[in-house]
Amino acid sequence: MPNSPSDPARSPSGTGALAGAPEAASGETRRVTVRRKGPMLVEGPVEVELEDGSVVSSDRFQVALCTCRRSRRYPWCDTSHRDRA
Repeated sequence: MPNSPSDPARSPSGTGALAGAPEAASGETRRVTVRRKGPMLVEGPVEVELEDGSVVSSDRFQVALCTCRRSRRYPWCDTSHRDRA
């Protein structure tokens, strides 16, 4: 998958930093690009907290986050949002 992290780490919410998780320098600005009919592109590395409180992380330079919730690799986009012929 083009935007999938190689090994997503999961941990319960509220535990602080994950072991080996990417850390942003304080005050560092991240660029987020919103696409009308596609994923949200986020400059990495990133940590994403899910509804159940678990945290997934990616150390890629850019990740695509699913906004349609069709992805089998949610929260990472797998292009399931594209119209199928």
